[in-house]
Amino acid sequence: MTTKRILVTGGAGFIGSELVTQLAAAGHRVIVVDTLVNGKRANLAHLHDAEVELAVVDIRDRDAMARLLRGVEIVYHLACLGVRHSLHDPFENHDVNATGTLILLDVARRAEVPRFVYVSSSEVYGTARWAPMTEEHPTFPMTVYGGGKLAGECYTRAFWESYRYPTVVVRPFNSFGPRSHHEGDSGEVIPKFMLRAMAGKPMIIFGDGTQTRDFTYVSDTARGILLAGMVESAVGGTFNIGQGREISINELARTVAEVIGHPDAPVIHDEPRPGDVLRLYADSSRAQQVLGFAPTVSLREGLQRLREWYLSRGVAIEALLSEERVHNWKKEEITRL
Repeated sequence: MTTKRILVTGGAGFIGSELVTQLAAAGHRVIVVDTLVNGKRANLAHLHDAEVELAVVDIRDRDAMARLLRGVEIVYHLACLGVRHSLHDPFENHDVNATGTLILLDVARRAEVPRFVYVSSSEVYGTARWAPMTEEHPTFPMTVYGGGKLAGECYTRAFWESYRYPTVVVRPFNSFGPRSHHEGDSGEVIPKFMLRAMAGKPMIIFGDGTQTRDFTYVSDTARGILLAGMVESAVGGTFNIGQGREISINELARTVAEVIGHPDAPVIHDEPRPGDVLRLYADSSRAQQVLGFAPTVSLREGLQRLREWYLSRGVAIEALLSEERVHNWKKEEITRL
């Protein structure tokens, strides 16, 4: 790869910071755009200022984005508000995720940025009608987050069809690993399970636990996203990025318990979450054929790496767990954070 000037929105977040790390390691100059609502400066602390520049900017700020995009060769657009956030603030969620994407596409095209990669979500599919799910699977989102992500996809593809502006859409399935979110309305199941089990508290499953997900280790997810910006034949395409293994939330809890060395760690069931997708299972064969993507880290190995990362941080597990909100789609719980 030749050295490029690359802009990553949401680059101080979980997946974004891993993508930035991989880009910097490959020798690229990276501009990170992040409001730090969900992202953290600490996620970029291991990188040198000569490699990575952080701009605390909202993607909806046209003037600021136009300045930052000068001379940029690839935009990786990850900035968004999450699925639980959409349950308590649907209009803000839509404005950032859908309208913000349209604004950024327009500014990037006017700046003549040669490639735009939009990072969508498997949530656009809703519950699987068939599995594994190809990119031709019907899109039937069950939350405003999924709807906003799908709108962003449609805008991204429309810019290719209408203007021949070179865009790519990627749909990552559920990712996990170091720097994943356990806190507030960004909290995800694997870090929440692991921290609870490590602290001797019960893992909480919403609903009966038969719902399934396809979990991909973050370094694999980020590599798939990176490739979408580098492979010329990806332009105009839509690509699933997933492990290609389906696991129920009940089985996930058992696996987390085994990895931390407490196979009898307790589990309790709570009320189902609104808009919860019941089944996700990726077919990533298109990404394999076009991008050369293949996952390399298994679920169990990734869980072991995550456990080791938590233990290496020098922060008490109980202190991290204090940032968790159990019903993190309810605004009254989030406001206590």
